[in-house]
Amino acid sequence: MSNLNPAGLNPVVERVTQRVIERSRPSRQRYLDMVEREADNHSDRSFLSCSNLAHGFAASGEDKATISAGKSINLGIITAYNDMLSAHQPYGRYPDQMKLFAREVGATAQVAGGVPAMCDGVTQGFDGMELSLFSRDTIALSTAIGLSHAMFDGTALLGICDKIVPGLFIGAMRFGHLPAIFVPAGPMPSGISNKEKQKTRQLYAEGKVGREELLASESASYHSAGTCTFYGTANSNQMMMELMGLHVPASAFVQPNTPLRQALTREATHRLAAMTRKGEDYRPMAKVVDEKAIINAMAGLLATGGSTNHAIHLPAMARAGGILIDWEDFDELSSVVPLITRVYPNGSGDVNHFQAAGGIGWVIRELLGAGLAHGDVLTVATGGMAAYASEPVMRDDKLSWIPIPETTDDTMVRPVSNPFLPDGGMRLVQGNLGRGTFKTSAVDEQRWTIEAPCRVFDTQEGVSQAFKAGELDRDVIVVVRFQGPRANGMPELHKLTPPLGVLQDKGFKVALVTDGRMSGASGKVPAAIHVTPEALGGGPLAYLQDGDIVRLCAEDGTLSTTADLSAREPAPSPPPAVGMGRELFAMFRMNAGGAEQGGSSMLELAGL
Repeated sequence: MSNLNPAGLNPVVERVTQRVIERSRPSRQRYLDMVEREADNHSDRSFLSCSNLAHGFAASGEDKATISAGKSINLGIITAYNDMLSAHQPYGRYPDQMKLFAREVGATAQVAGGVPAMCDGVTQGFDGMELSLFSRDTIALSTAIGLSHAMFDGTALLGICDKIVPGLFIGAMRFGHLPAIFVPAGPMPSGISNKEKQKTRQLYAEGKVGREELLASESASYHSAGTCTFYGTANSNQMMMELMGLHVPASAFVQPNTPLRQALTREATHRLAAMTRKGEDYRPMAKVVDEKAIINAMAGLLATGGSTNHAIHLPAMARAGGILIDWEDFDELSSVVPLITRVYPNGSGDVNHFQAAGGIGWVIRELLGAGLAHGDVLTVATGGMAAYASEPVMRDDKLSWIPIPETTDDTMVRPVSNPFLPDGGMRLVQGNLGRGTFKTSAVDEQRWTIEAPCRVFDTQEGVSQAFKAGELDRDVIVVVRFQGPRANGMPELHKLTPPLGVLQDKGFKVALVTDGRMSGASGKVPAAIHVTPEALGGGPLAYLQDGDIVRLCAEDGTLSTTADLSAREPAPSPPPAVGMGRELFAMFRMNAGGAEQGGSSMLELAGL
């Protein structure tokens, strides 16, 4: 298996990998033992009674006889389709197509279940956003329910966006005896320039344009079927699935409704059938996703300036397979993995421009060549990780892959030898205010250190009101607390970016410190996010008061205050929110783990 890595593995990557392997050894072995038991007990539908089987294929039409015979491969499709969410609208046609593609190789396919797919772009800044993080756990549980029928030899996972891929991943990993493949749908075509969109948002925050102008701008950006084109959590998900070898190679950023897109879906169906126990090349998900695959995903995240949300999602995903990672692992890898892409909001071009400049294939080629990713891993592709350093093309109506050509657009991608930044831009900050994540790749280096009096808020609405009243027109560190998993489900606070950006553009030294999230669209304002322990339950942020001096420094990894917090009582926590279904998620909030462990209630209760 070629790994494009004649120089050998970088020693820091090797050290972090070995540390993760050692830390995970007991939990990983428990997981692998469970997978082996499940493979022995549930790998063949023949253990089901005739009545059970009859229920399982009663509505299967022309596939009924094939499934009934019990000898063929039957693929289970878990779909996140809905036609409100642009990224998932193309999935409406996928099951029927995949059933046809399965028949081409003597297999069958059934929709095993559907999972919810909420759009943070719709709920951002509003009450529904407080369901967002725990939608991941709901999706994992829904995935498990779909697969619990034990009718399937392999799993096709149809999902793209923020919590959806992590949720599908966690659920599928608990059925790790089955092979699994993620099937993407691709990004929408590019709309107006990101710079123009960002300018209109800021003008609206300043009151210089109205809602009509803002809506026209947003509609020109988010305008058709496909994933949003900025490099946020959704597109970071797609990158990680490539780096973990769970996609057909180089399929992430091919646009919907094209012959190439359909050919890649066909290849995914054929490949999944081949990877089953009844196929020619058994590759269970539990063996594809190991410690090295998780390290590869982390390296890809750092090299591309990916979403800060994955400082939460990736630990949860890894835990589902018995693998334990933490923010120190991210921080140490960040010291040697350089930033080699600039995709909006970290640059001017979007993922379509990124794809045209070489895309993830370029990134994988560079990381493997520099010893910053593991090439010796099992993937769903027969060529291993080296197969992902390629570009899919249609030639004579047939799908094939070609080597990634050299790029001429060094505004989008650069080689490891000449990166945009020497490190991956995701740093651990810590001190007497807790531990948090600081994404430096999107922030001007002159703003990596901010020390100023703080202004403390318990809601993002309070920040907006203070901004409109002119109360923040000064050097200030804005603290927004009681936004953690246990408090209100850890909503993204992306709505704060425009007003804080206005203050920064006025010349003030501004930063954000919060136990909430800022998402993959984190922008130019320095921020310590995901601060843990969270304020609810007595985390340090609960003791801060207006005017306390706070220091946030990405240079030396500091998050601290000069105030004596030990002499104070914590601020009272807000009452639990009611409405928009938030009360139904009380159990999730009550049992959630810390942000660094993934912020999951499900994994905590399961002892994972």
